[in-house]
Amino acid sequence: MPVANLLRESGSGFEIAQARLGPGRIHHCMRLIGLAQRALEMMVARARSRVAFGRPLGGHGMAQDAIALSRCEIEQARLLTLQAAAALDAYGNKGAKDLIGMIKIVAPRMACAVIDRAMQIHGGGGLSQDYFLAQAYAGARSLRLADGPDEVHIASLARSMLKETHV
Repeated sequence: MPVANLLRESGSGFEIAQARLGPGRIHHCMRLIGLAQRALEMMVARARSRVAFGRPLGGHGMAQDAIALSRCEIEQARLLTLQAAAALDAYGNKGAKDLIGMIKIVAPRMACAVIDRAMQIHGGGGLSQDYFLAQAYAGARSLRLADGPDEVHIASLARSMLKETHV
């Protein structure tokens, strides 16, 4: 390869790839939040329209729990993702490393939980191709592995916290 085609010095490919991981992980988490939000909107619509045991599903405690918990979890992940993005802008990859690790743990798990609840509210249809939920769940679950599995991010965050003098 001609030297003129190099982005940086020879052998720095890993460093270049690492520099893109932080923003890429934030991007994945933003997409997961959007996916979970869409699933929640479908869950609410289904709970309003589907009647079971003489009243809309939304009148049953199980559906109410699913809707409320999902809203809380989405907002928690959204705020943590915004905080990680702000830290990335302010301090770069190294300064935002722990927050990025945290969202990489939190956002995919949140999306899986919310989508699973939406699938439950939709009954058998939630598993079918009639709704996007089964495909969304598979995509969210795969992001618990992309850029390193949860366990790697959990261990890294714990090691970082154990090194710190204050938490």
